[in-house]
Amino acid sequence: MKRDIKSLKVLAALALFFAALFLSACGSGGAKALYDYKEFPLERNGIALHLDCVQLAKKSSAKSDKDQKNILLVHGVTYSSHEFDIDYKDYSLVKKLARSGWAVWRLDIAGFGRSQEVSDGFMPDSDYAALDINAAVQKIVELTGQDKIDVLGWSWGTVTTSRFAAAHSERINKLVLYAPILSGIGDAKTAEPFHHNTWEHAADDFARTKDGAFDYSIAERELIEIWCSSCWRYDGEKSPNGGRRDICVPQAKELIDLAKIKNPTLVICGDKDPYLNYKLVKKSLKNLPKGSDLQIIKGGSHVVFVEAPYYRDFQKRLMKFLEK
Repeated sequence: MKRDIKSLKVLAALALFFAALFLSACGSGGAKALYDYKEFPLERNGIALHLDCVQLAKKSSAKSDKDQKNILLVHGVTYSSHEFDIDYKDYSLVKKLARSGWAVWRLDIAGFGRSQEVSDGFMPDSDYAALDINAAVQKIVELTGQDKIDVLGWSWGTVTTSRFAAAHSERINKLVLYAPILSGIGDAKTAEPFHHNTWEHAADDFARTKDGAFDYSIAERELIEIWCSSCWRYDGEKSPNGGRRDICVPQAKELIDLAKIKNPTLVICGDKDPYLNYKLVKKSLKNLPKGSDLQIIKGGSHVVFVEAPYYRDFQKRLMKFLEK
């Protein structure tokens, strides 16, 4: 396993080097200069938050901001929003959504990724993060002139987005709960305010063979390399633990009150996700409003959206819900 991780680090460094050269060429008018990327200043509670947007490069016939479809992607615990945009083949969820007509917004919760660091890692808990999401949505609404947008949360991001949705249903068109943490993932004491990030931990959710090696038939080697190097680049050595403390509780404790969600909601996940309470997942539609849907992808794990056999199926099911 150590040899596996070491080789990933070397190859990832090379991957980042060549990616930097390629992106530099794109910025000079290369073939991949297909997307517009912008960052928008945002601050809440005295902390600068990272908010960016990716969409297809606009042409003269482009839709006005009021006609543009918008979606906000919200990350989970430990690692930030860069994971939605893995720049390898056609795995990037950000670029898939952009090609399908969305302006794709990403927020890093306070203390995560490219947002400003926090002194207390327990401060950005689920309720705090929901307020960061509210600030981001208010900014998007202000910039676009739209009243409602789509919102997708992944993992811990389903806890935070559902709390935002319960308080501000008027700002949401459709909600997506990907790999929803409907209840505690297991009682584990979170004593330290910050999580110590490692390459090994960043790769933790990828499928393994029986001997413990990465299963490259499920997640491609190059993708894992880029994923881990991006985690190191954007998230560094530590991440806030407020969200982890919220979800590392007994499974009997429910964390998302689906009955409070008033917007059409897609619950989507793999059927081999070790963090999910499938008893609650399978009955989730009973508590969600009309127009909601449940999609479980056979064979998929917590990172089903970047797994070779499943990611296109994930994208297809997601698009079908958003576009209907």
